[in-house]
Amino acid sequence: MVGARHASGRPESADPSGYDSELKRLDPVFRRACAVQASDRVLDVGCGTGQTTRAAARSAQEGSALGVDISTAAIERARGLAVAEGLSNVAFERADAQVHPFRQESFDLAISRFGSMFFDDATAAFTNVRRALRPSGRLVLMVWQAGERNEWDVAIRRSLSGGSEPGGTSEAFSLADPSRTSRFLAAAGFVDIAFADVDEPVFYGRDVPAALAWVRGFTCTSELLHRLDPDEAERGLIRLREALSEHLRDDGVWFGARSWIVSARRG
Repeated sequence: MVGARHASGRPESADPSGYDSELKRLDPVFRRACAVQASDRVLDVGCGTGQTTRAAARSAQEGSALGVDISTAAIERARGLAVAEGLSNVAFERADAQVHPFRQESFDLAISRFGSMFFDDATAAFTNVRRALRPSGRLVLMVWQAGERNEWDVAIRRSLSGGSEPGGTSEAFSLADPSRTSRFLAAAGFVDIAFADVDEPVFYGRDVPAALAWVRGFTCTSELLHRLDPDEAERGLIRLREALSEHLRDDGVWFGARSWIVSARRG
C-alpha cells in the first residue's frame, strides 16, 4: 500500500510542511531527474500532500498531473494547496496505485518521491503503473539506499537499541537493492532500468527539540520504542537526543542520506 507512510516511515498525520522541509536538498535532484515536459501527462504515485504533483503541473503547462495516495487527509490537504496556488491542470485522488484502475496508456510519465517502497506486491504495483503509461512512457522514482548508508537510520536504531544493531529491516528500504528492484521492474515490463546515486542530507529541524519531535513521529522510531520497557525507552530517547545534538549545525539538524534515482521506460 502506498501513501500511509512516507520517506522515513513517517505516519500520515505528521506535519506535511515538515516532510517537505526534510527533503529540501533532495527535491531539486528529483525534479531534475523527472524532467517534466510542457505537454506531459504525469502520474504521481504516493504523492502525500502533493508537493511533487504541483511542481509537475507547473512544468506541464500544456499537460496535466494526477497525484494518488491512500491517505484521505493528505489528498484533502493536497487539493487545498493546489486551489490556493491557482493550479487548474492538477487533480488528486485517494487511491492505492497497486490496484487502482487507471485508464490505460493515459500518462507520459509516472513519478514517485519516496512513495513506492511500501507496496504489498511491488511487481503487481509496477505492472499496474506500466499499464497506465503510453508506449515508451517514462518512470522516475526516488528511493532510499540501504539503511547502513543512511546516517539518520543508523542513528535512530543505535540510539534505541543501546548501541547494538537491532534486527529487522524497515520497509522504507525495500527498493534499496538495485538488483532486486530491477527484477521487480523488469517483471512488470519496464526496460532501460538505471540507477543514479544521490548523496544529499536530510533536514530534521531548526534545533534539537524540533528534530526530536520530528523523529519521534517516524513509524520506525515508534516501533523501536514499543519494544523497550519504559526505563529503557527513556534511556534510548536520551541517546537519541545526544545523536541529534551531534548533528546540529548553525542552520539546523542535518543527517547524511543516500538515495537512488531509478529511471526506466515502458517496454
